[in-house]
Amino acid sequence: MQPTPAPPPHRSDWHLQDADALAQQHAVNPDHGLSADEAQRRAAQHGANELTSTQGRSWPGLLADQFKDFMVLVLLGAAVVAGLVGELTDTLVILVIVVLNAVIGFVQAWRADQAMAALRQLAAAHATVLRAGEAQVVPASTLVPGDIVLLEAGNQIPADLRLIEIAQLQVDESALTGESVTVTKQSGTLAGAGHSALGDRLNMAFKGTTATHGRARGLVVATGMRTELGKVATLLDTGDRTTPLQRRLAAFGKRLALAVLAICAIVFVVGVLRGEAPLLMALTAISLAVAAIPEAMPAVVTVLLALGARRMVAINALVRRLPSVETLGSVTHICSDKTGTLTQNRMHAELLLAHGQRWTPGDALPSAIHCETLRAASLCNDARHQNGDGDVPGAWLGDPTETALVLAAHAGGLDKTQLDAAHPRVQEQPFDSDRKRMTTFHPQGDRFVAYTKGAPESVLLCCTAQWTAGGGAPLDRPAVLASADQLAAQGLRVLALARRQHTRLPDTNAIDAVESELELLGLIALIDPPRPEALAAVRDCISAGIVPVMITGDHPATARAIAHRLGIVDSLDAPVLTGTDLSELDAATLARQVERVRVYARVDPAQKIRIVEALQAQGHFVAMTGDGVNDAPALKRADIGVAMGQGGTDVAREASSLVLLDDNFATIVAAVKEGRRIYDNIRKFVRYSMTGNSGEIWTIFLAPLLLLPIPLLPIHILWVNLVTDGLPGLALAAEPAERGIMQRPPRAPGESLFAHGMWQHILFMGLLISGLCLGVQAWAIASDNAHWQTMVFTVLTLAQMAHVVAIRSESEPLWRLGLRSNQPLLYAVLLTFLLQMATIYVPWLNPIFKTAPLSLGELAICLGAALVVYVAVELEKAWRRNRQPAAIAMDEPPPPHRR
Repeated sequence: MQPTPAPPPHRSDWHLQDADALAQQHAVNPDHGLSADEAQRRAAQHGANELTSTQGRSWPGLLADQFKDFMVLVLLGAAVVAGLVGELTDTLVILVIVVLNAVIGFVQAWRADQAMAALRQLAAAHATVLRAGEAQVVPASTLVPGDIVLLEAGNQIPADLRLIEIAQLQVDESALTGESVTVTKQSGTLAGAGHSALGDRLNMAFKGTTATHGRARGLVVATGMRTELGKVATLLDTGDRTTPLQRRLAAFGKRLALAVLAICAIVFVVGVLRGEAPLLMALTAISLAVAAIPEAMPAVVTVLLALGARRMVAINALVRRLPSVETLGSVTHICSDKTGTLTQNRMHAELLLAHGQRWTPGDALPSAIHCETLRAASLCNDARHQNGDGDVPGAWLGDPTETALVLAAHAGGLDKTQLDAAHPRVQEQPFDSDRKRMTTFHPQGDRFVAYTKGAPESVLLCCTAQWTAGGGAPLDRPAVLASADQLAAQGLRVLALARRQHTRLPDTNAIDAVESELELLGLIALIDPPRPEALAAVRDCISAGIVPVMITGDHPATARAIAHRLGIVDSLDAPVLTGTDLSELDAATLARQVERVRVYARVDPAQKIRIVEALQAQGHFVAMTGDGVNDAPALKRADIGVAMGQGGTDVAREASSLVLLDDNFATIVAAVKEGRRIYDNIRKFVRYSMTGNSGEIWTIFLAPLLLLPIPLLPIHILWVNLVTDGLPGLALAAEPAERGIMQRPPRAPGESLFAHGMWQHILFMGLLISGLCLGVQAWAIASDNAHWQTMVFTVLTLAQMAHVVAIRSESEPLWRLGLRSNQPLLYAVLLTFLLQMATIYVPWLNPIFKTAPLSLGELAICLGAALVVYVAVELEKAWRRNRQPAAIAMDEPPPPHRR
């Protein structure tokens, strides 16, 4: 019976430990495994090999959280006040708005908690282990440290393993590390100390990855939450960040509520001091408070976001969190994973180099030496065909590099299926990590030809000449190595191919004799190519003032090469920060580095979060795109996470705010445009609503100071608030994007909702509306006109209609926009006008609204006053155009982006 060892410590240096020593530490014989009793004891000690998470919030708690926002509390207070003054309709409307927003927020929060459930599904269902000397298939959840796991191609790795024995094992780690190339594993102890990226730990196999080739035996060194996948789960178990819109609206609501309460208190005190009835002044102050609080704002924002989400589904972008629709309009940096997001996540033969002559798949048929190189690449190849078209990537199974070689040969007119039939493999020297090459033997007439494929530095050591169609030629080994190094510096994976003829099959036990005196055929360079649409998308992001950043687990040279091709960096000399570099930087140094570095390579999930947080600490709004498990924590930590819907993992999708249904990076550009349009329209609503509300407040506040009677009754204030903030405000949701919306930089991170002169507009236009109302009131009273209150009531309503029509753009004149470019708004304004006319000219409504029919001349005065507001806004826009002509010259190209 094996003694139970102490619980293994939380450590990440298993790859630096000797395999036999680790087996002794875990008190296990690698050839025998644990006994059943010992496995049970360890299971009780270490727990199940499962991913766990902290207890999620209950649904009552999630629902209660929706009522903690300050603006919601203000609206609930307004509902109570409206009920006290008898305005039950207002009370009902406000409550419906609050409940609707609470339900939406609750659903979003509930869905966000599903990320951990998706992550747990990655655990392998079963595993093959050695127990008491026999191979047994057991539930993966029962694995314990010290178990000996047997792996073969197709198995999902059930726990973190220190590999003991391997036979050509290759593992797909892309979901965890982001590397598109399968990793060839080894069992020896790695030299070095300290931090090593997961992709460099070649003697380890990690939970959640997949064996694609070969077989192996490994020692379980970590299970459950102690695995690298478990660390990802821990990183995911964090709270969600509020969006820029939520933060701006919260700040706006607090300031607005305090200002309104102060003004209403002053109105009440001044009115009472002037001799007005306290009850009338109390009702007036309360009605003014209800009217000044824009209770339609949550509804308008919800409608704007919902319509934006609906529009984005049409362009294959699925919104999981409604506020995220607007957040993209605030983004200053897009941190993108490389593999599968910016690239196609499949290897592609970029070029073939033989005798200094280049051939690229897609060119004319290759020369004889190129054909022979492609023949070698196709025959010295373990990819296997499945039903389907041979030139389709999905029709070939196997290592991505080898399937790419098959497709390259097909592009050169060589079909692997036919070649295998004509020249079947009769013998092979398998690939191993020490030789870094493989050799296969094929009959050729009465002789045999051996094709060798591998790393250039390894294959060239075995070559004595360079093959030509007519025989051998001198080999310039340094020149060939220099060419290979030059290609590798461009981020390409380079393979060398060689051949040798044999009169008989050699003894494969004499490896040196088998792979010697070879004739070099050529070099093939491969890469995971960029998505065609990603280049245009990156260019559009840069023109919009958004900084694209690549964060990947791949090799630095590969990352830099792809970034250069996409235009993320300007040259192949651009700085690249690796995971090892990051581990040595403190927070202050990293904060300085993130402002200039555009490419990060060999980083792990925790380091991705560090990069995102460093950018956020500098005040940036960060979007993170990705598709793998390794991207999920950063997706959740970013201001907005954008996951791939087709090729991505469930974990990444559940952790994200936005899912690209077509995996098209270019869809982000359309989403950014939609986010900016929505934010613009929210600003337009705030501009319109607050200008009208300030007009009402100034009218009632200034009237007593000008020795005029209270101009409006509570019913007038509530009516204006209902009809003007309702349909016209909601109709602003249909306002199309302004011209040049993607040629301007993103909003400054600290920018207020009232930036770019909006608060000045609200103040002065509110004073203008108030001045027109009070001017009409003073004129009518001086003329002994009994209808003065109805005229003030009408001017206030129509002036707001003129205002909403004029502010559809901050710079474009209405005649250029056209009345029919936003038909919902046109119909809303017409309906509001008809409702206002009904309160004046429908007899049974006169006693309710305390109004009287106006004469044609009196109505003309009201319309003229409203026209003044329209003209004033157009003059302001003309001044804005003249002041900033370059900002609105949409026919000119945008200025170059500067980093």
